[in-house]
Amino acid sequence: MNGVIGCLIKWTKSKIRNHLMIKNTFKILISGRVQGVGFRPFIYNLAEKYRFKGTVSNNAEGVVIYLNTSLEKTKEFIKSILSDKPEIAVITSTSYLKMNYEHFEVFSIVSSEKEGRINLPLTPDFAICQDCKSEIKEVNNRRLNYAFTTCVHCGPRYSITSDFPFERENTSLRNYTMCSFCLDEYSNPTNKRFHSQTNSCHGCRIQLKLIDKSTQKIEENQSLIISQVAQYIADGKIVAIKNTNGYLLCCSAVLPKAISELRKRKHRPNKPFAVLYPSIEMIEKDFLISSIEKKELNSSSAPIVIVQNKNPSIDVASIAPNLNQTGVMLPSSALLELIVAKLKTPIITTSGNIHGSPIISSAKDAELKLKNVTDYFLHNNLTIEFSQDDSVVRFNNKNRIILRRSSRLAPNYLEVATKSTQPILAMGANLKSTFTFVPNTYTYVSQYFGSLDNFDVLERYQNTIKKYVKLFKSTPKTILIDKHAHYQSSVHGKELSSIWNTNLIEIQHHKAHFCSVLGEHQLFDSNEKILGVIWDGTGLGDDLNIWGGEFFEYENHRITRLNHFEYFNWIANDRMSKDPKLCLLSLVNNENKHLIEAKFSKIEWTIYSKSIKNKSLKTSSVGRLFDAVASALNLVDVNSFEGEAAMLVENCANQYKGKDCINYLDNSSPINISSGLLIQRVLMSFIDGVDRSFIAYNFIYTLANVIVNQAISNEIQLVVCSGGVFQNELLINMLLKLSVEEKLIIKLNRKLSPNDENISFGQLMYHQNIKN
Repeated sequence: MNGVIGCLIKWTKSKIRNHLMIKNTFKILISGRVQGVGFRPFIYNLAEKYRFKGTVSNNAEGVVIYLNTSLEKTKEFIKSILSDKPEIAVITSTSYLKMNYEHFEVFSIVSSEKEGRINLPLTPDFAICQDCKSEIKEVNNRRLNYAFTTCVHCGPRYSITSDFPFERENTSLRNYTMCSFCLDEYSNPTNKRFHSQTNSCHGCRIQLKLIDKSTQKIEENQSLIISQVAQYIADGKIVAIKNTNGYLLCCSAVLPKAISELRKRKHRPNKPFAVLYPSIEMIEKDFLISSIEKKELNSSSAPIVIVQNKNPSIDVASIAPNLNQTGVMLPSSALLELIVAKLKTPIITTSGNIHGSPIISSAKDAELKLKNVTDYFLHNNLTIEFSQDDSVVRFNNKNRIILRRSSRLAPNYLEVATKSTQPILAMGANLKSTFTFVPNTYTYVSQYFGSLDNFDVLERYQNTIKKYVKLFKSTPKTILIDKHAHYQSSVHGKELSSIWNTNLIEIQHHKAHFCSVLGEHQLFDSNEKILGVIWDGTGLGDDLNIWGGEFFEYENHRITRLNHFEYFNWIANDRMSKDPKLCLLSLVNNENKHLIEAKFSKIEWTIYSKSIKNKSLKTSSVGRLFDAVASALNLVDVNSFEGEAAMLVENCANQYKGKDCINYLDNSSPINISSGLLIQRVLMSFIDGVDRSFIAYNFIYTLANVIVNQAISNEIQLVVCSGGVFQNELLINMLLKLSVEEKLIIKLNRKLSPNDENISFGQLMYHQNIKN
């Protein structure tokens, strides 16, 4: 009898406990990159595992979950979310709140909540995943050869976004109704396309269209178009292919004649091309690939990775002239995967544009602007909202250096919380332009645009700002601009400030560079002094000279200019940044000027010699020192693309295999960093017949020593470096090695490029953290 009574008591307690649990409703909010990454399907399946009843949906702040459960189980559920989240998701915060009881019969995914201020990241595009790669090649799979195959883990996101939250109706796919097969996948909790907003197949497909440059249609059969494109490329033709982030100009990487023709038509004589390979195994045969480079190539960002040549099967001499490194990549989309799989050989992929213009995203623009470059067009009818170039990276040992932050890396910067209560727009620089927008608690650093001196680039930049303001329904109250009044970013910033009646604040270029690293590494509250080494090509200084070889001190939210490379004459305005021989002319002393006279015509020599005598504008630019060295070593006298001279100097230095090196400024005072003496010693070494790889190596070694000497002389241990010069892998390697010996700590840009792409973010960081 007692046993029966005991069982009844236990049963009663269980019923009461269950009743109390059911009468609880908890709301969980997950913020971060949680839309467009398969997060709701993940939550659904996790809730099913827990046997919870409730709902999950997107809202203006991320993903919101309602559960009928206990406080204890809610906390346990959140722990499971954090530990098991989708790989491409980024969770920045979680919170929960007990709500008034609401009864749920089942757990379900419900329509998104649209109310409230938008406060979540823009989800970037993701490269095609391995599962989708397999599906498009499986004979019995219904997505065999389907060029726009995606799932919850891969495919376009940012490039097709037109509104929040990330739902099909808020993307370019809103006009494509899913067929019954795709709808079944979309509705099946066990399917990898469960609630995949980009789902489509042959039955409800995005259409391909193949035409020649006279716009005559070539092939109607969708299943044959890919094979035809592959054949054209194999035959040496150039094809403009619309990928999910914009047009690419493609030709065979194994046919030198095709590469030469592409260079001729695109007016791109020497600038390196990127090479798209069918597989990582083929890349490993041609190049020296580290494990971290391999991981990057296979990652969801699928950038172009600059790697060391080994025994290439491709014509690297015509692909990356005079360089020992090549930019390689793997397919980012099903379309590109299918094309190179048919070819079984690598292809050239370069941005579909006219040199200096932005990447093209519409068929109309492509046919108008590329008709004299390409032989054929492969169009598709998926609208691109935000076109982007492919991102470019290189590695210094295990550290990534971003050279171009664009597709699949932009637009978010998740690692820093804004301090602003009002929307801020930072306009960035002029040459490698970006903008940074803070409409809410997230910071959005845009993709790379290019030089704003190009009208089409400026228009793309302006239109993207308009789209962001509309997308976030937020008008800036403060606009930050560079001190250079003639930068188009500054001009447009002033125009917007007038239209919107905002605060307008000028921020010095190199101090913005400095603050970009301080912000990345969250160093503003550091208790120790920080040395800022900011080296680039150009930027207007506080004294109205052209800075670029700067040493700053940061302490207690103030920045002070400590030192700089010795000033030299800035001649011929912007021509100086394009003609390395002008930099050499400016730096060589009068006694030795005759040694370089042959580099100039008689008219040039007369004009430039007079210009030097009458010039009051000065520069400290280390970028121009690289140019001068390139000319002194007869590597290049006139750049055919921005940064060519610096690339050739680094490449030359990498050919030196010895162990000895010379500091050309050894025994010099750290107070006076003589630009003239440095270049004089470089030139005279070359005149004396010293191997130029040794000279180039010594030049870069000298620069690394200059940094270390400045740190030691100022008794500063923590050193921050930024600016375009710090894209140089060899310089960073030398600096890191020397810093170990001297017990210095070096911090560099890691999430952003060290070049002018980081200026807009640096402007924001300066505005929020610097007192002076």
